Amino acid sequence: MRHLVIPPFAEETAKATSKRLDELAKVPGSLGKLEELAVRLAGITDKECPAFPDKAVVLFAADHDIALHGVSATGQDVTEKQVRNFVKGGGTINAFCRNAGARFTVVDVGVKGDLDDVDGLIRRKVMHSAHDFSQGPAMTREEAEACVQVGIDMAREEARRGASLLAAGEMGIGNTSPSSAITAVYTGASVEEVTGVGSGISSERVRHKAELIRQGIEINRPDPSDPLDVLAKVGGPELGAMCGLMLGGASLRIPVVVDGFIAGAAAALAIALRPGARDMLIGSHASAEPGHRLLMEHLGIPTYFDFGLRLGEGTGAALLFPLIDASVRILTEMNTLQGIGMK
Repeated sequence: MRHLVIPPFAEETAKATSKRLDELAKVPGSLGKLEELAVRLAGITDKECPAFPDKAVVLFAADHDIALHGVSATGQDVTEKQVRNFVKGGGTINAFCRNAGARFTVVDVGVKGDLDDVDGLIRRKVMHSAHDFSQGPAMTREEAEACVQVGIDMAREEARRGASLLAAGEMGIGNTSPSSAITAVYTGASVEEVTGVGSGISSERVRHKAELIRQGIEINRPDPSDPLDVLAKVGGPELGAMCGLMLGGASLRIPVVVDGFIAGAAAALAIALRPGARDMLIGSHASAEPGHRLLMEHLGIPTYFDFGLRLGEGTGAALLFPLIDASVRILTEMNTLQGIGMK
């Protein structure tokens, strides 16, 4: 990770794509955010007319011992159950990946159980669950760095398989709690502002969840100028791995689509580690989790739709994949104004 280099956003290529869009047989700017999306993709890839024939979602799974305090609507065992479900193809993210024609991979980076009997699961376990960060650090600095490296390695592996577009998904009961902590640390917003219902808990439990998050920040004192410190103290294994996938993709000029709240927290860590990553990421949707909008505005990463989603898994990112295809098809499949005799 120390030698990871993020190439600059290709401004001249982006300008050329913007000019091309204005020359097409339509009113300039009439396709709104789709045109903005095409320009951003051109700048990331340094290709005036990019295409994304090979898409991949990599889902990282881990547990969080803060969940033992009842901050989620379900118990920790659901992480393992859903991992098994995803590997068999029965999750929402599986359906959305099939819809988008995207490859899907599940990586165990920190699930509490060993899952040795699960065929098709990628095993990159760094630890057996993040520790309860309301009582002390979620992990050591070395474990945090190892988790980021897992994500970087997975980005490189997907690139070797031909991936031209990536997204990071996650599964981890209780992981909105570390995401809220990271959001509060980086945006300066209050814990109450950035803490939501997660998997669907009552308002009383949301207040309890916020108290635990505040306690964790006060006890651990994460240093926002040191993102590995933040990750180690109030983060989690899958957040680190998602951060790494974003960095790995950005280093290879492969656009990485940022899903919802948990992915946004991972993006905050990625940008803190390598500020150049900001311009190399693609936002997908505006999550119903209250901290997500604050976080994406703070990061300066645009989002493109709002369906009221708060599931995670990478579902919003996978839904954006077909819109990405539509935005770049404009560049190669539309006639120009000159071509239809209007210039």
